[in-house]
Amino acid sequence: MTVPKAQPASAATQGFLEQLTRYGDQARKVLLDKMPTGEPQAYLYGPMRDYIETSGKGLRPALLLATCEAFGGKAEDAEIAAAVIELLHNAFLVHDDIEDLSDFRRGRECMHKRLGVPLAINIGDGMQSLALSLLRQNLGPLGPMTGARVVDEFDHLLKESIEGQALELGWIKDNRLDLSPSDYLTMCLKKTCWYSFIHPMRIGALIARPDDVASGALNLDDFNAFGFFLGAAFQIQDDVLNLVGSQGKYGKEIGGDIYEGKRTLMLGRLGAQADRQEQSRLSEFLEKPRTARSEQEVEWVLARMNHYSCIEYAQAAANDLLAAARREFDVVFANTNAAPRAFLGQFMDYLVARQV
Repeated sequence: MTVPKAQPASAATQGFLEQLTRYGDQARKVLLDKMPTGEPQAYLYGPMRDYIETSGKGLRPALLLATCEAFGGKAEDAEIAAAVIELLHNAFLVHDDIEDLSDFRRGRECMHKRLGVPLAINIGDGMQSLALSLLRQNLGPLGPMTGARVVDEFDHLLKESIEGQALELGWIKDNRLDLSPSDYLTMCLKKTCWYSFIHPMRIGALIARPDDVASGALNLDDFNAFGFFLGAAFQIQDDVLNLVGSQGKYGKEIGGDIYEGKRTLMLGRLGAQADRQEQSRLSEFLEKPRTARSEQEVEWVLARMNHYSCIEYAQAAANDLLAAARREFDVVFANTNAAPRAFLGQFMDYLVARQV
């Protein structure tokens, strides 16, 4: 059988990817420039720098910077905030991988696997401390009123993210199999949507047009529905890729969500559709610690998901959410600057149509 060759990216797609890289690099440069140069390098700042240098595509800072430019602001005015959101994202990943007992991240062993859990926890804490320092430095350039509002946005971001993580970890601890799609979407809103989508746009627009936000001419809550729809679609697609993606492209452990017992939309669907005997077997599997879950058991869970079309169900949900996001986008970003608006339109396609 002849395998078709991959088609080259279109000029528009290539331009989008180059702009995405520029936004991500802009935030990373700020982080690396602000990274402490003192001791202890070997046990704290060196691994922190390495983690930032090998970070992902910078989706969150790109969303923040592009929104700022779309609403007439300068990316340079928002680059500290973009750096902070990227730094917090990396801190979350370090801690999440420990909490989830994950093995791989970004194509290599997780930090706690390479350095040990105690050092990894401390490095994640160090990232959060540096993020707070950068926010304080931002108060001067933005002015006290705008700077304080940006801090308020980050305060809410942290609260929602921690609550969402608590829900997910608690459901695993209590071996919940009675979770509805609404439960899953609530967790997504808290754990993913606020910090990855809603707040980056809110902060970008706030920095671009602080006077309009203060007067009420620009309502930051207008971003909430769009960010929720887009973020939920992104998370569902990420969960799907964890089951059907390739290790090289996905960057994390394929099937890791099943090993970790994560309550994805697919697992919830399986729990609802399975017969009594299958539910009992699934519950017994999820009751075990991760280290006791075998590859054969994981394959059985995946086979049952395929039997009940759980993956197709999740993909259809992601497509519906993306369609809702498109409708909101046309309203929220109407009459904004053309080039960053076009980038944000492509951003939606890129997030959900990622290759497996």
